[in-house]
Amino acid sequence: MTTLILVRHGRTSANRDGILAGWTPGVQLDDKGIEQATAAGLRLQGIPLSGVVSSPLERTVETAELLVGDRDLDIALDPRIGECHYGDWTGRALKDLAKEPMWKVVQSQPSAAVFPGPDGESLRNMAHRAIDAVHHWNHQFGPDGIYVMVSHGDVIKAIVSNALGTHLDLFQRVHIDPCSISVIEYTATRPFAIHVNDTGSDLSRLIPTKKSRRGKSGDAVVGGGSGDGR
Repeated sequence: MTTLILVRHGRTSANRDGILAGWTPGVQLDDKGIEQATAAGLRLQGIPLSGVVSSPLERTVETAELLVGDRDLDIALDPRIGECHYGDWTGRALKDLAKEPMWKVVQSQPSAAVFPGPDGESLRNMAHRAIDAVHHWNHQFGPDGIYVMVSHGDVIKAIVSNALGTHLDLFQRVHIDPCSISVIEYTATRPFAIHVNDTGSDLSRLIPTKKSRRGKSGDAVVGGGSGDGR
């Protein structure tokens, strides 16, 4: 079983002001974002991490560095979990984008959304590259690995939706706050969504014990189980 801990980057001034930052360079954490990332790092203390993977954008790298703290861990950068390329929408206010015809497509049929401009990307392609990255890093860290992936709201929503077996057209039903933690356990049979958009619960259950939480089979617990993850 490989455990993936998904963390959205902390708040930026673009988040605060309702601007779609995309791949705009120089977008960094604001004071609130630094506070959020520091708190998330404290929540992950005690969990034996195999590694940390980050989107290459400044705001995610800053978040990853605060999560790592004084641990002896390198941060691997993977552009496949970078923000969606929003094309001509990049840098614009969300309140103005909500008036665009494409906004309704993004909201109701994301799989058909292709952002305008030569650098615009489809949400479908964004989801494909992000899920491909997850499979790659699951293999790299192996069946006993526990690793953190620091990324962006839409990217994490796509990964969580995939783990739930939900079509991309329904991924807007998933909400991911800045520095929220979502946890997915990947077994040989299926993924299990353990936490989604979690901003405060105790994560100590992620610390491995002699008794496996899921066992080797990856079978779901019939009847709901005992509540301790077994």
